[in-house]
Amino acid sequence: MSKPSIPKGVRDFGPDKMVKRNFIFQTIKTVFQKFGFLPIETPTMENLSVLTGKYGDEGDQLIFKVLNSGDFLSGVTAENVDAGYKKLTPKIAEKGLRYDLTVPFARFVVMNRNEITFPFKRYQIQPVWRADRPQKGRYREFYQCDADVVGTNSLLCEAEIVLMIDEVLSNLKINDFTIKINNRKVLSGIAEAIGEHGKEAIICVAIDKLDKIGEDGVVKELKEKGISDCAIAELMPIIALDGDIWEKINRLKLILKNTAIGQAGLEELSKVFDYLKSFEIQHATLEFDVALARGLSYYTGCIFEVKVNNVQMGSISGGGRYDNLTGMFGLPDVSGVGFSFGVDRIYDVMEELQLFPTDQQTTTKVLIATFDEDAAKFALKLLQQLRQAGINSELYPESSKIKKQMSYADSKNIPFVVLIGSEEVSTQLLTLKNMTTGEQQKMTIDQVIDFLK
Repeated sequence: MSKPSIPKGVRDFGPDKMVKRNFIFQTIKTVFQKFGFLPIETPTMENLSVLTGKYGDEGDQLIFKVLNSGDFLSGVTAENVDAGYKKLTPKIAEKGLRYDLTVPFARFVVMNRNEITFPFKRYQIQPVWRADRPQKGRYREFYQCDADVVGTNSLLCEAEIVLMIDEVLSNLKINDFTIKINNRKVLSGIAEAIGEHGKEAIICVAIDKLDKIGEDGVVKELKEKGISDCAIAELMPIIALDGDIWEKINRLKLILKNTAIGQAGLEELSKVFDYLKSFEIQHATLEFDVALARGLSYYTGCIFEVKVNNVQMGSISGGGRYDNLTGMFGLPDVSGVGFSFGVDRIYDVMEELQLFPTDQQTTTKVLIATFDEDAAKFALKLLQQLRQAGINSELYPESSKIKKQMSYADSKNIPFVVLIGSEEVSTQLLTLKNMTTGEQQKMTIDQVIDFLK
């Protein structure tokens, strides 16, 4: 018999972890709903024709392909195999696991455009899959919590994204974090200003790896992709600009003075930051990061990335505006903007910083422990009354020694135990024990319910 195992990059979650994960999910969901977003879900699998061509060449390679049912090699010829995997894949795999939630959302909008009201604000909390190399903070299966607005060009949506990020992380007690903001139009303008017009996608993919491979690695990749030495020499000081938000914007206005798209990007950024002056930011530090690129190819406007300070972890949230993602599915000129929380990374950050509230680790509030069979029968009525009152309750299901029942309550961090024996049955006065202090008191059923509520 083989030893059971799971693939690298995926994980099991026991009750203790799920309670914490659900705390994160509920915190995020509450804020999404507060800002007027509605829930949807899309299938685990999408047609590869939906997924491919939306994430760039590197992203396409990380899509998990699903082999066709039955004899998936039927009809495959030696010529197909010799032509390489890109030609072979469509013949043996028509579907793939979703890589993110944004592209399936764009497909959903196009297919349901006659039933939804624009601007359409949706949130979506589901797992995604990427055939990536597993490492700390990077998994092959992980949850995303997305919120997007489509059908409006208003930059107020970008400002509200910043507010939602700030509120969610503040509610999770993550108080030291930076929201980095840039604009793809600015990056296009930079590409134009350094004489590499039309190569902004190559430049974005390379500088998006700055944190991972360093400046030398970025320079090497740019050279390999055909960016000239002269252009690279101009680019690197630009993406390293320092100063506050407005100092960077003013300096870039001079650098990009001859590029209309670059000026448009700076104007959009200025408007977003102006909007944010009208709101109270709780804990976020806002930064205009000229080097922020976001590797996904569908972004066209403002882009975001969130990093927790003083924690060795990649970004925990990111997103941006996409002007024509639905156009790939036959519905052009529908602009959208959205972002996603990486729950798994948020979980790791909160574990490292010990931010999970201890009361969130308890799902059962009271255990009923009984001394004998008659007491167990008597307890059934109490169990029903407790649950009808909205109190999470359990009755220990077996006739066991009280010590064993109390150990069960301890192991599950159940804060209260109701003890029922022959005396409690005859007097109708129950013994309620506080498992933290050890204090015991006699109460009627109604008093127990009132106390626990």
